[in-house]
Amino acid sequence: MKLRIKSDSIRYRLTRTNVNDLAEAGYIDDKVDFGGQALTYAIKATEDNVLKSTYENNKITLLIPRSMVIELQNTDKVGFENTSGALHLLVEKDFTCLDNVSEDQSDNYPNPLAEKFL
Repeated sequence: MKLRIKSDSIRYRLTRTNVNDLAEAGYIDDKVDFGGQALTYAIKATEDNVLKSTYENNKITLLIPRSMVIELQNTDKVGFENTSGALHLLVEKDFTCLDNVSEDQSDNYPNPLAEKFL
């Protein structure tokens, strides 16, 4: 799971395993260790119908409707977004990059634009 934060925008990018784990367990998380203090970021499936986010005790939690998780898992839907107050939320599948990168992308979704660049 990747997290991108810019101003009042939070974007979560999920690999295939992330989506499957979220569908199965209803919760996934990861953290960044700042040496003595960590920032945890998580996604929790809920019975609500919109994306929301909370921040408590150095933990950002995206609350995602379970129906959206199932749609991500079982369809070609790329992602979902919502604006909650001033905060823009986005959760999406993590596609393989079209250029050469050094990170492991074996668990990413195939990039739908890849065929255009072959």
